[in-house]
Amino acid sequence: MRPASSCILFDLDGTLLDTAPDMAGALNQLLAERGQQVLTSDAIRPQVSHGAAALVRLGFGLAPEDFGFSELRDRFLAIYASRIAQDTRLFPGMEDLLRRIETHAVPWGVVTNKPAWLTEPLMGALALDARAAAVVSGDSATRNKPHPDTLLLACEMIGVAPEGCLYVGDAERDIEAGRRAGMRTLAAGFGYISDRDQPRLWGADGVVWHASDIVQWL
Repeated sequence: MRPASSCILFDLDGTLLDTAPDMAGALNQLLAERGQQVLTSDAIRPQVSHGAAALVRLGFGLAPEDFGFSELRDRFLAIYASRIAQDTRLFPGMEDLLRRIETHAVPWGVVTNKPAWLTEPLMGALALDARAAAVVSGDSATRNKPHPDTLLLACEMIGVAPEGCLYVGDAERDIEAGRRAGMRTLAAGFGYISDRDQPRLWGADGVVWHASDIVQWL
């Protein structure tokens, strides 16, 4: 029998929260501003977990070293910040999961590569900040995922050992970071998984396809 987890940590975009509607809306607004063809939600959704750089690359074909990239990224982030929780919601079944683990006094937190200036308003807008035992952003430590630093910081904030934690994420870097931190890991198959992704090969302890499936790991 698996030992019970004393803590559960979630990635944010594509795991705890379905942020794709607002991220896609921001990208399409920027594309429209620049006279470009807007993209479908299906085209944008798999890239959301990879952040602003991936979305600018998707929309405009530019890499961070290319001329004009920084200006487009900054404008994208400004648009996104203005609508940060307009259509974002918890994934189906996630509220029930949170209530269940809270009832059993299991602390939970968020570890994301999203910068704090976006993470904190988003968590606050959805009234999740007061419920989370720790919220660690990509700039909360010297190195973000796939390095384990932010995960270890969350454990320190909560007061639990990493080996007693379960980390759930929808990107390979999440699983790598969790494993390097000494945690058990779950790949969120319900998140922003592209056709090229193979979450079963990421080395996670398991793959879950709905938030309710996480319960058996607790």
